[in-house]
Formats: sequence, structure tokens, C-alpha cells
Amino acid sequence: MGFGSYDESEQENQELDADLDDNEGVETSQNDHRGSVEFEIGASNDELLDRLQDIKDE
Repeated sequence: MGFGSYDESEQENQELDADLDDNEGVETSQNDHRGSVEFEIGASNDELLDRLQDIKDE
């Protein structure tokens, strides 16, 4: 078999070797976050686009 060849029999004989324990998972509720985020850009779109163009020119 050359590089890139596909043999379906190889796919059937693969074994997954994973030592996963059901107790080692993470509860999604364990990482709940509550709050809010506020930010002010402080610059107009034109100012930001001008700055982007300056960065590209550098």
C-alpha cells in the first residue's frame, strides 16, 4: 500500500485504548458564571479603521 492508501480492514481492527473513568468528568454546573461585562471603545469606527491601516502599513 502506498502513501494515502485506504484499507477498510485496518479501520475495523483498531482498538481504542483509553482509560477513562466516568467519575473523572467535570460537571458543567460546576463552572457557572454570573455577571455582566461592559466596555467602551472610546474611538469611532473611522479612527479604528485608520489605526488598522496604519498597522498594515508598518
